[in-house]
Amino acid sequence: MSQDVERWRLVLGRYANGRLGSAPAGSPQARMEAALDFLYGREYGGRGVREEDAGSAGGSRTNQVQPGGSGASAPALVTWLSEVRELFPRETVEIVERHALDRYGLTELITDPELLERLEPDEDLLKTLLMLKGHLGAETLTVARRIIRQVVEELRRRLDLEIRAAMAGRLHQHRHSPLKVAANFDPHGTIRRNLKNYDPDGQRIVLADVLFFERNARRLPWDIVVCVDQSGSMAGSVIHSAVMAGILAGLPAFRIRLVVFDTSVVDLSAHVDDPVDVLMRVQLGGGTDIAKAVRYCARLVENPHRTVLVLVTDFCEGGSPTDLIRAIRGLAEARVKLLGLAALDGTAEPFYDRAMAGRLADEGMQIAALTPGQLASWLVEVTG
Repeated sequence: MSQDVERWRLVLGRYANGRLGSAPAGSPQARMEAALDFLYGREYGGRGVREEDAGSAGGSRTNQVQPGGSGASAPALVTWLSEVRELFPRETVEIVERHALDRYGLTELITDPELLERLEPDEDLLKTLLMLKGHLGAETLTVARRIIRQVVEELRRRLDLEIRAAMAGRLHQHRHSPLKVAANFDPHGTIRRNLKNYDPDGQRIVLADVLFFERNARRLPWDIVVCVDQSGSMAGSVIHSAVMAGILAGLPAFRIRLVVFDTSVVDLSAHVDDPVDVLMRVQLGGGTDIAKAVRYCARLVENPHRTVLVLVTDFCEGGSPTDLIRAIRGLAEARVKLLGLAALDGTAEPFYDRAMAGRLADEGMQIAALTPGQLASWLVEVTG
């Protein structure tokens, strides 16, 4: 069987037998078709096609794992997941797992500890776990917490250097340091200093003295209040906000307050140094009362001139728009620096209420969608 035919059989599924023939029973091709049919065969039920009609289109089926409804047993899912992981490349496995959870609602994948252990830890799985953690049993919740910590620690390692570099301060353009740090290299000053060492025979400058800028030490006595919308659509921003707040809390010159909200407001500042603990306490979903959250954050402000409020939300206000505008206006008049983020994640490509965001911009709030590294650079600018 040619590779083109094999690909078309995977695309067409059970309808391929009549025209393209059958894959040999037990062959890798037949097993791949069965694994995909186990999941994507659910499409037929959603389109009014009877199972016997779909299965008989083109001949008898060789699938060893039969497709079923959304109520597939945990043992069947374990077998299926093992097949998928064995037969397909990692990128394909991640797509298939995501479709199983998001498109077909096979929540058994994360509510069964054995299945959950087999899933690839990534941000998509983390979002799903946060959405459904209220439905997990004690044993599964233990596994889920371990996965959440693994994903968070990986994300934290990735962001830590980027954020700390942005927050460390700008290079001092007039003073040099004896510390030889590549990032602080002064190329022009080095050339000027070593012009006297020019070698006319070799036509080169001998670098006897390499110069490095002195980096300003930043001591920013600023309060940073991070106020995060925990509605379901903001899952990615909730994750990145928790991780970034934890990183900022480790910098000596900041006091970080972390607040999450839906129609209620929860102050998680006491847990900010442990993003996993923060994420285990959030409740994704529900309504949104941004004004209520902003009013709470206003009560945390002790020195308005040294306070930044970072409001992370899609600006879809479920409460009173008038109250929200009034609360933002009061903070702006008090000279609190205001930043409204429609997204704080790795892509910064959000869907949000642009009209409401525009009204808040008119009151003095800067509106953006940023990655954590970009937010760190912004904080350097506004607190410099």
